[in-house]
Amino acid sequence: MSINMYKGYSLRNRVFFGFLLVCLLSVVASSLVPFFVLKENSVQQSEIDMQDKTGAVIRYLDYAVSRTRVETRDLKQVLENKIFEIADINRHDVVLYDLKGNYLISNKEESLVEQKKVPINIVNKILATNTRFDIKGYDASKDAVLTSSYLLLKNNDLEPIAIVYIPLYHDESAYFVVLNTYVKYIILVDIFLIIFSIWFSWIMSNSLAKNITKFSDMITRITLFENEMRPIRYYKNDELNALARAYNRMILQIQDQKERLRFKASEEAWREMAKQVAHEVKNPLTPMKLTIQNFERKFDPEDPNIRERVKQMSKTMVDQIDLIATVASAFSEFAKLPEKNNEVINLNTEVEDILRVFNDDSIFMHSNKGNIMINMDRIYLSRIITNLVTNARQAESEERKLIINVDVEQHQRRVMISVQDNGIGIEESIYERIFEPNFTSKNSGMGLGLSMVRKMIEDYKGEITVKSEVGKGSTFTITLPTNL
Repeated sequence: MSINMYKGYSLRNRVFFGFLLVCLLSVVASSLVPFFVLKENSVQQSEIDMQDKTGAVIRYLDYAVSRTRVETRDLKQVLENKIFEIADINRHDVVLYDLKGNYLISNKEESLVEQKKVPINIVNKILATNTRFDIKGYDASKDAVLTSSYLLLKNNDLEPIAIVYIPLYHDESAYFVVLNTYVKYIILVDIFLIIFSIWFSWIMSNSLAKNITKFSDMITRITLFENEMRPIRYYKNDELNALARAYNRMILQIQDQKERLRFKASEEAWREMAKQVAHEVKNPLTPMKLTIQNFERKFDPEDPNIRERVKQMSKTMVDQIDLIATVASAFSEFAKLPEKNNEVINLNTEVEDILRVFNDDSIFMHSNKGNIMINMDRIYLSRIITNLVTNARQAESEERKLIINVDVEQHQRRVMISVQDNGIGIEESIYERIFEPNFTSKNSGMGLGLSMVRKMIEDYKGEITVKSEVGKGSTFTITLPTNL
């Protein structure tokens, strides 16, 4: 069967209709084969009965002409009274014709015999084959099937002396009584089997589809960020068992690869972090060294402005030391996020409170629902929103007034938070790099803000994406599960 026929149908329906088709074909085959066998047997039984009847008549005639050697011309005299007895015993009319097909004698009046002469083709057929010749017809006057049976009568010397015609009226439906009884019962059995087939096909297809859907759902949930991948527990010894075992082996391999990737990624991240820390610390150390060297070279105890020079040098040193302390604090904060304290919060209320801190009339908030509940840590949420809104404010364009739209939406079991600005925008080539720990497109800062945001979002099995157009603005979109 063509695959195109199944296009658009689910596997469950294909299995159901396929299995049902097989069952129905089996039912039809198991019903029709006995039907035709019984019908053939009934036809054969009808033939046997007819043969027995004609055989009985011919035996009586043989016996009647066996006492002396009889010729065709002697038949009227020999069977003049006997033919009536033979017809009465067998309950059939008997008509005799000579070997040319002309009428000789019958148990009926000659005027009542419809066929006065046997057609020459029938005569030739009988004389040539020396066997019984039957012609089936229908007698409308008696509303019955008529079989005209022609046989050859022989004398003691086995010489043909006459053609015997026996009209057999019979109702063939009598031979189909057993067949009709069978049909009545088989219809009832077939109805039961069809209903059972539908039910059984539905159960089997549902069971198969349910197991495959379960496997599919578990396979779909496999990601490199999934903390727990549960094995499939399937104990039936069939083809699905092999699929379950293959899946279980696969998740073991994935978990092993995840550990290796996690270790490698962590090693690479901290290597880059070390480079960034060294770079950020080195920047203030150079001016500190130059300041001390310059002060030492120009130091004069007799200089009346010596106190002012010492004060300026001290201020420069303190500023650079504060910068180093700021770098250290920022990297420490990135390396160790506070422990999460999840609670069910109203996202609309929390975001409004966070935005209120900015006290900026260029920030607008929108929501598609009055109350959007989520299970999340308040501090994490505050850091995420604050960082994104701060970045949006810093991206203000000199050509127009800044407008920031914060949209909070819920779609089924997913929450979406978007922060949109009309600032200077971000080049598409650096979309992915802006989330790297040591990357920044600003003149100041260490490029840790968006990295922290993404890390916190991924802790909640969410994701963050960005769309931007240079000169028109940017949109950061966060997608999180409600976790309720």
